[in-house]
Amino acid sequence: MTTLATSSTMAKFARRLPPTITSSTSSTPSTAIRGMTILSKDSAAEFKKENYTSRMAATRRPVSPHVTIYSFPVAALTSIANRVTGTALSFGAAGLGVVELVGGNGAALDLMSNIGSGGGALVVAGAKFSVAFPVVYHYLGGVRHLIWDNSPEMLTNLGVEKTSYILVGSSLAISGLAMFV
Repeated sequence: MTTLATSSTMAKFARRLPPTITSSTSSTPSTAIRGMTILSKDSAAEFKKENYTSRMAATRRPVSPHVTIYSFPVAALTSIANRVTGTALSFGAAGLGVVELVGGNGAALDLMSNIGSGGGALVVAGAKFSVAFPVVYHYLGGVRHLIWDNSPEMLTNLGVEKTSYILVGSSLAISGLAMFV
């Protein structure tokens, strides 16, 4: 047997809910009984129409900063770069495989020879760097994680930041040297 909740039961439940702010100009929250929120298609549509910023202003909540103004820590940037270089290496290897499958035996070698021999020294150096940097960066990032796995005491905020700068610097230096080989 189901019974409907009486108004006194609902009032007791509503008193346990957190207080609401009734006026945007009032500095103290109201202790009035807060009604239940019932979502329907109409109320959901109305809720979506409201602007996020105005909803946050009405509830006096801060609006979170957007990703474009957030300053990522260097450790986060190097982690993202490690994933990007891994993806680039995968697509590069798949691309060479497709060239070899479509062009026949030796097509990928011919493509790399044409890039390496034509276009002048600037194109050749750029092509070498664009291949060397992802390989070196991703490899050294893997070595860094292997060291962290075997020596967890090195995994501190300062240590992570320091090794992030070392990773970027050494990858750029080694890739720069690889351009001249």
